[in-house]
Amino acid sequence: MSTINQFIEDKIKEEYQPIFSKFKGLINAKFPMLKEEMRGGTEKYYGVPVYRHNSIIITVSPTKKGITFSFTDGKQFEDKYNLLEGVGNKSLNLRLSDPKDFKDDIFEYYILQAIDLDR
Repeated sequence: MSTINQFIEDKIKEEYQPIFSKFKGLINAKFPMLKEEMRGGTEKYYGVPVYRHNSIIITVSPTKKGITFSFTDGKQFEDKYNLLEGVGNKSLNLRLSDPKDFKDDIFEYYILQAIDLDR
């Protein structure tokens, strides 16, 4: 989808783009059932990529310091890596700023829980 590629180019700082590329690669390889789409977007706020199973389970937001992956039902996750953070009632975030910190197995662990809770 060209809007996602445009988004990556326009909104994600160059040094953080490899993080999103690794994430997309993992989704394509292991979770092809997840639908990627852009959500939101007004004059003031740009839309962001979301990943949908039955409902949206992951929202990806670039920040000045990296990329935030927000898991919709993160509060219900087991978090053996202690990487999730946030104060929401429902969602929790995984923030990355260094592409070397992206680990397929860690993301897989969280994504599988997200899919499981979305049945």
